[in-house]
This record gives sequence, C-alpha cells and structure tokens, in this order.
Amino acid sequence: MIKKFQRITNLGIFQTFQWDQEVVNANGKTERFHHINVIYGRNYSGKTTLSRLLRALETHTLSEKFAGREFEIVFDDGSVTTHKNFDSYAGKIRVFNEDFVRDNLRFINNPDEAIEPFALIGDDNLAIQEQIDAIEAEIGSNEEDQATGLCAELELKCAAKTQAADSHQSAQNTLESQMRAKATAGNESIKYNSDKFGDQNYTISKLRNEIDQVLKQEFDPISDEKIAFNEELLKEEINDDVAALEYPSLSWDQLVKETEELVTKAVAQSDKIEELAAEAVLNRWVKEGRDHHRSKRKTCAFCGNEIQESRWEQLDKHFDEESEKLEEAIDQLLESIADEEVNLVGVFEIDEKAFYSKFRSRLTQIKEAHQEAVAKYSESLDGLAKQLQARKDDIIHSKEFEGQDNHCDLIRAAVSDYEILRNEANEYSSSLGDDQATARTELRLKTVHEFAIDINYTDQTAEVDRLAACLKVASGEVSGVEQTILLKQQEIQAKRREMNDEEKGAKKVNEYLNHFFGNNFITLEAKENEEEELESKSIRFEVTREGAKAYHLSEGECSLLAFCYFLAKLDDIDTRGSKPIVWIDDPICSLDSNHIFFLYSLIYNEIVSSGSFKQLFISTHNLDFLKYLKRLTDKSIDDAGVETHYQKSYFLVSRTDRNSTICMMPKHLKEFFTEFNYLFDQIYRCATLETVDDSNYTIFYNFSNSARKFLEIYLFYKFPTSGDQSAKLERFFGDDPVPSVLVERMNHEYSHLCGVFERGETPMEVPEMKTAAEAILERLKQDREQYDALLESIGEQPEGEEDGQETQAAGSADT
Repeated sequence: MIKKFQRITNLGIFQTFQWDQEVVNANGKTERFHHINVIYGRNYSGKTTLSRLLRALETHTLSEKFAGREFEIVFDDGSVTTHKNFDSYAGKIRVFNEDFVRDNLRFINNPDEAIEPFALIGDDNLAIQEQIDAIEAEIGSNEEDQATGLCAELELKCAAKTQAADSHQSAQNTLESQMRAKATAGNESIKYNSDKFGDQNYTISKLRNEIDQVLKQEFDPISDEKIAFNEELLKEEINDDVAALEYPSLSWDQLVKETEELVTKAVAQSDKIEELAAEAVLNRWVKEGRDHHRSKRKTCAFCGNEIQESRWEQLDKHFDEESEKLEEAIDQLLESIADEEVNLVGVFEIDEKAFYSKFRSRLTQIKEAHQEAVAKYSESLDGLAKQLQARKDDIIHSKEFEGQDNHCDLIRAAVSDYEILRNEANEYSSSLGDDQATARTELRLKTVHEFAIDINYTDQTAEVDRLAACLKVASGEVSGVEQTILLKQQEIQAKRREMNDEEKGAKKVNEYLNHFFGNNFITLEAKENEEEELESKSIRFEVTREGAKAYHLSEGECSLLAFCYFLAKLDDIDTRGSKPIVWIDDPICSLDSNHIFFLYSLIYNEIVSSGSFKQLFISTHNLDFLKYLKRLTDKSIDDAGVETHYQKSYFLVSRTDRNSTICMMPKHLKEFFTEFNYLFDQIYRCATLETVDDSNYTIFYNFSNSARKFLEIYLFYKFPTSGDQSAKLERFFGDDPVPSVLVERMNHEYSHLCGVFERGETPMEVPEMKTAAEAILERLKQDREQYDALLESIGEQPEGEEDGQETQAAGSADT
C-alpha cells in the first residue's frame, strides 16, 4: 500500500509540498494513507494532479509539461518510487480520471472515434476453447460412480489406500483428542490460560510443534525456582521512567589547591610584636580585644590603663592588612568546604518503588557504596577544614600542608553505577513486554514438556508413523495421478488467460448502466473490424442509442458511461484477481443526486464490499457525494467467507493562490453529515462549556451566526409559513418573551456590525451567549425524541428519561 506522498515539487500546483510537515493530526503526529482514503477538495485544488501522479505509475508515462517535477511516494514495505524510477514500478494501479477517459473513450471529444476495447475471460476464441475441452476430457469427471478419464483412475487408486487410512486415522484421532484437551478444550487448556502461557490463539498445531521442540535432547525445562520467578515477573506493570539524578559537581581539587596555598602562605614578620608572635592564643586574644576597643574605648577594659596612640600604631603594624586578608580568605574557604558537605546531604535519597523489583537489590548496594564514599569524602573535607582552622588560629606562622585522601572517584563510581542502573530500568520498561512474553513461553514449554511425558507422546507418535508408512505405498500411486491432473489444470488456467472476449467487456459495462443506474437509453456494443491486409480481426467499442450510433451525449451520460467502463475494466484479463491500488478522481461530474447515490452504491458493492482492491482512493468536490462516502464500510467478505477489516482516512486538498497542499480533513467535514448537525453541535457546546479560553473562544464568537442559521432552518420546517423570523421566534419560545428577545438581539447585533458600529469596539459578552444557547436547548428538549437524536448525531449521549420528563413538565408549565 501507499504510505504517503513524501514530497511533491513543481508538479502542477503542488510546488513545495512536504507530507511530514503538512499531514498531521490535532496532536501534531504525522498521519498516513490507509486502506480506504477519502479526499475532499474544491475544483482546481489539485485532486486531478494527485491522480495523475498515480496514473504515471500505472502507465509509466508523465507529461513532460511538468518541467522540473520531483516527487517521492513511500510504500508500506519501505520502498520509494520517485520521479527518477516511476517508469519501472511493477505494482498494479488503476486510476480513473480525465486522462483515463481521454485515452480510452476518445469518442467523447471526437464522435468519429471509438472506445478502446478490453477483454474479459470469455469463450470467443474457439481454437483455445477446443484445446481446453480436450484437456478437460482427458482429466475426466469425478462424479460419484460415474468417474471418467484420469479422475476414474484416481478414484481406483484412492480406494486402495482407504483401508490403510482408516487404521491410521483411528490411532491419530486418539492422540488428537489428548492434544485437543491440552491445547484448546476446557479451562485447564493452554488457550484459556493465556495470561500465564501467552497465546490466546493456541492450537493443536502449535502444541505439536512445541512438543517436538521440548523432546529434543538439548531442551532444558526451567526449574521450580525459575517458575516462581517467571510468575512474579508476570505480575509486573510498566513504571514511569526514572528521572536522571541531578548530582552536584565535586570541587575537591580546587578546595585542596586553595587549602594548601592558605595553610603554607607566609606572612611578613617585620613590625611584629614578639610576645604575640610567639604565642598564638595570646595573639588571637589581643586581636579580638583590638576589635572590641578600636574607636570605642580609650582605656583598656582589662587593666584600666590608658591606651596610648603609640600602642595603637604597634598593634596596627602587628595586625597588618596582609594578615587580615589571609584570615578572610581562610573563612571563605571554610565556608566553601562546609557548603560542599551540605550539597551532598540527601542528594541520593531515591524511592526504591520507582524501580522494578529485579533492580532493587543492586540499587541498595549502590546507595550503600555512595553513603560510604560520601562519609570518606567528608572526613577528607574535615581534614582540610582542621588545617585551615589551625592556620587561622596562628595566622602569623605558616604551616606544613598535610595531604588528604581523594574519594571523588568512589562517589563518581557510585553515581555512574546508579546511572547505568537507571538506564537499564528505563530500557526494561520497553522490554518488559518481551521479557514477560519470554517468561510465558518458558512456562508454556514447561507444561508442554510435562504433558508429553505424561501421555507417552513418543510411543504414540511412533505407532501413528508406523500406520502412516502403510499409507505411503498406496499414496505414492495416488500422487502420480494427482500430479498429472494438477499440471493439466494449470495448463487449462494458462490457456484461459489467453482467451479474449471483448463482447463480454461491453456487456459488463451495460450491466452496470442498467442495473445500478437504470439507464437503458445508451449501450456499449463490441463491433468487429475486418482488416483485409492483415487478414486479422480487430474489435472496437461503440456507443449506441436505440440501435444506432449515438452522438451528442450529455455530460451526465458521458460521466456514467466513463465510470461504468472503468469499473468493468477492473475485471479485465490484466487486472482480475490482482487487487490493485485504485484511485477514483471526482467521478460525479454533471450527475444529479439520484445518480450520485447509485454511483456510490456501485463503488460500495463492486469494489469495497467485494474487497477487490489493495488500497482505495476516492476524491470529490461534491458534499453530497462526500456524505455517502462516509458510509463506506470498514470491512469486506471475500468468496471464501473470510472477513477483512479496513482502516479509513479522510484528507483535504486545499489551494492557496498558486500552491496546493494536503492535510487532514477538518472535524466539521469528517464527522457531521449536514451543516444542520454541525450548527446544533456549536450551540450545544456553547451552552455546556464551563470556562472560556483560547481553545474554545471561537464557539462563543461565532455563536450568533451559528444560532441564526440553525433557527432559520429549524423554524422553517417547524413553521413553514411566510411569517417573519421574529414572529416564529415568539411562537418557538412560547409565552415567555425573554428568550426570544434575547436570541433575536444576539442574532441582529452580534451577527452584524453595520448599524451598531460600537459593538466592534467592545469584547463579546460570553454570559449572554451561554444564556441564549441554554434557552434554545431547553426549548428543543420539549421534543425529547428529536433532541436525543440531535445529541446522538454529534456524538453525545441522550439525557435520561427522568430528566426528559422533568423538562417536558417544565415546558408544559411555561406554555
């Protein structure tokens, strides 16, 4: 199937189309083509250009007038067809568009031209038919007691092996009964325990294959411990992803460097008071006393003596700027060391429940390793802090720096181990389903192994094989005859493909015209042309009316005939049974509503319901036809009774100036059958919305127009008289004049700015809108059956019977 038009450049009015940017849903996700694709677009929007793109793959030709055209078409299997290789595309595509009509129904433009003939499988070729008859006679008939030819011979051979087959079947049935009980029968079977064994479509055939697997010598059934582990694994549910750990960066190297510099830094010894320099404690005591006395006291608070100016000078020289800066730097570094320790507190507090059970033991080990590493790191930081404090206490004398152990690698290792574990846990979320599937497979193979041992499967199959060997001799004689018949049947099929019957093609077109459209005024006839020079026969199709060649067909007749011709051609020799990709481009030109419906019925019955397509595209500009296309079923049933389900997609082709694009069909086109339903939806949402925001403000902004148009059509059918709209509103709302006045005001003032120009300078009054919408709904509820049907048409559940009765009683009271 076609997945998408990846890009289209310079092809008609598609100048710079990019699928992944344009064809996205409301959530921003890129969409794709599915089995059935309905495309709506106005005339000249580019629908036919898209059909020509597909027809280029069918005919391997594309007009050279598309100068510089480029395109990429992506298919489900990953293959890509482009403007460079489209002429080698080998798939089956059938396109109905104006090019198809021009190439095959040339009489539409030139009445003297004919219609290109096509052949269905028929019986016109007598020579080939005689050959087929001869081969069929050789094969003979397989009617009971009247078999002839090879069928009679086959019947005799089959009778010889019947006796052996009965014995073999009896033994096989015994084994099959046991297999069925284990595989599919009863509550104890594997099929009905899919939660544990993982296959709700389990069959005897699958059981047989798995028995062969578990009886091999290399098979090792799981242990009881593994069984318990798998059963616990099946109880796991997918967790949310574990967020990355925001771990602070470590500053160890910088802290060590700065500590060593400050501890070993020398302070100039000149102008120092020797007594203070020799005693660090005394020096610190004096320094603190200096800070307490400076600019505060003239006498010593300790001894009471006057502090001379010369003494202040001595102290200032002793406690110079260099010492003070060194002490400030030590204080700052001590604060940084303290911050480093604080940053590590609680950083590794992780909720174990965020991890699957299989990872929790490793998580505990990592947390313990991290805790131990942080403790060692803190000890080293304390060692730096002690050296800094010692230097601060003896600021005058430099110290020898004592190195501390670096435990950063231990911390980083723990963090790295955690990150590895976190990634494994998050990846395990995506693989949990696979692991659970593996667990179910292991549990299933374990029970299959036990079953095979219990029923002595090996001996039973050996007996069945022995009886099968008896059949082999008789079957060998049968197989030769069967092979001969098969080859001859294949020969018949090949010869039938060689047969041409153009007349049946014309009859098929007429069948569609008469059966689906009731048109018996024009018919298609196969005419024979004798070409004397070539001594051969050629066939042409001719349109006739009442036995004579038809001229001056109406546009509607041309459209009907062209589409019936296309549909019949889907059953021609080249197409039949191939399930092509079908593109139907705007097939309803000049057709009235009845013919539009019959054309839809033709598509539904002959293409969709029969499942005779791989992928279907239908484009239209007609809203009536679009309404019918929404009814296309999402399934078909083939001749064998097999049901196939389809996915449907809806797209819009829109044109802006000289450029077209493809996008998803808007909700109002896709979901609502008529504008009436859409207008009711807008009124309903205006009445039921609780809050107004940017996402729904347009419902209120457009309410006056929506309400006016809805009431115009509703009141026309309710009161089909020539009275004005105001009188109809009063009749609609009954004796209470307030709703009718409010709604009429909304319709006049909010639908128009002319005459109330100041309205355009003020915001919309949302409360008025909501009140009017609620009033309309309350009145509509008086006809409960119609109101519930309107709710269902917009996807809402009808309200309860009790609510309906209360509303009806309220309406009666108002009346």
